[in-house]
Amino acid sequence: MIHFDSDYMAGAHPEILEALVRTNLEHTAGYGNDHYTAEAKALIRKAVGVEDAQVFFLVGGTQTNATVIDGILARHEGVIAADSGHIAVHESGAIEASGHKVLTLPHHSGKLCAEEVKRYISEFYRDETYPHMVAPGMVYISQPTEYGTIYSLAELEALGAVCRKHSIPLYIDGARLGYGLKAEGADFSLRDIARIADVFYIGGTKVGALFGEAVVVTNPKLLRNLFPLVKQHGALLAKGRLLGLQFGALFRDGLYEHIGEQAVKHAITIRETFRKAGYEIVIESPTNQQFVRLPNEVIDRLHQDMSFDYWGSRGESESIVRFVTSWATTDEDIERLKELVG
Repeated sequence: MIHFDSDYMAGAHPEILEALVRTNLEHTAGYGNDHYTAEAKALIRKAVGVEDAQVFFLVGGTQTNATVIDGILARHEGVIAADSGHIAVHESGAIEASGHKVLTLPHHSGKLCAEEVKRYISEFYRDETYPHMVAPGMVYISQPTEYGTIYSLAELEALGAVCRKHSIPLYIDGARLGYGLKAEGADFSLRDIARIADVFYIGGTKVGALFGEAVVVTNPKLLRNLFPLVKQHGALLAKGRLLGLQFGALFRDGLYEHIGEQAVKHAITIRETFRKAGYEIVIESPTNQQFVRLPNEVIDRLHQDMSFDYWGSRGESESIVRFVTSWATTDEDIERLKELVG
């Protein structure tokens, strides 16, 4: 069985596992106070080009979003996000559970529009009754988005400018950032992300790690006391070196970028295979997620040899499905898919 359901179905990249096994019997200080974690933080600071950036390692994406957003917002504030955003749709109300409302705006292929964000904030403060309402305290975006699309550098700059004008932080969810950096037509770098965003995280769970996300804080005015908040959210790993070792392996010799590049190459082949076979590509995704409309009988036939997800509910005669590649996708997997699609 070939698996295209998600990008975190396999365990971890062999180089990461080797690092974990090699150091398994070492005794190090807990909670990330070890030299492996210190090295990983230094490598990330170098990669993003911000020497004084704060770097924190957490275990999972939802946990990271809930912790960061709770740490940034005042009690009366909410977070602006696309109505398709992960925090608005697929995190079981984690943000609301921490006491903050997700203020949704319509998405455009998964993305927020800077002008619409600007209009929302401006109109909010034009309303004389605004003290009775949840104030927009920050902006959240995913890069890439849940639709596999990416913000261009110009779009990121525009959102950053709106946030600066209104003195609110821009937070970027980078669960799949490694695939976005290597996406077709991507014109932004990790250093651009660090320059534009006040806070962002580099996803490890979906990009080769066994688990883990690296939060990077580039705005020195924010999250000065994130460490205790991480613990309050149950997100502090006692054996913190396990996170440091993984991100050290990802960033020491360019493994993170290599993983993204290979997965995107395979995903584009999948997209063009379905297109050549005459099937509709629903979203022109340049990343490792591909969305195709297929007759249900074709879906049922393919499911005999491979797994992949429905994007929404199953239709009466045809449905939209999603194929996702990862570091673990092989050339053989892609060749087999091409044979089966015909």
